[in-house]
Amino acid sequence: MPFELRDVTARRGGRTVLDGLSVRLADGASCVAGPSGSGKSTLLRLLNRLMDPDAGAVLYGGADVRERDVLDLRREVGLVPQLPALREGSVAENVALGPRLAGRPADVPRALRLAGLDESFAERDAGRLSVGEQQRVMLARALALEPRVLLLDEPTSALDVASRDAVEATLLDLRRRLGLSYVLVTHDEGQAQRLADEVFRIEDGRLA
Repeated sequence: MPFELRDVTARRGGRTVLDGLSVRLADGASCVAGPSGSGKSTLLRLLNRLMDPDAGAVLYGGADVRERDVLDLRREVGLVPQLPALREGSVAENVALGPRLAGRPADVPRALRLAGLDESFAERDAGRLSVGEQQRVMLARALALEPRVLLLDEPTSALDVASRDAVEATLLDLRRRLGLSYVLVTHDEGQAQRLADEVFRIEDGRLA
């Protein structure tokens, strides 16, 4: 199994966000669902050490994530945030950023294709894309690192229905073609049913 949380408590701003949470997220497609403020995004941040728990342990492949080099972990466990956060410059520069920082070449055309974008997007100005296109570039940027797992934080919340459906189709295709595992956070239970093998619901920081 990729991840296991054991009695995890996490606090942010003095508030307990996760309260003694224990859950196993298996290989394949898992979804963490629940209302806003329930702790879903905090859980996702724990998985690739954007934050550490105040108590308990987060395991990846059977080992505590705190035993892993944080940069190596984030290259293997890629995060696609809720809102696009692209740098100034071309799409190609954005997609190649992670591999460049890791000291290796990036196959930008492949990453764009996997994310459902035509290779011609490579030279476009990232700041002139639609929100849906920007979100796909964020996905391509994560895929350029060839991760084993994707963490997806409300990846379609800012998109219209057509763009949402296109991103969902891309995720299902990635799973089929690459055998990629992902953990999806969403408040849309219909999306959870469409994309995930198992759905865990969190309310007030606890497994419901």
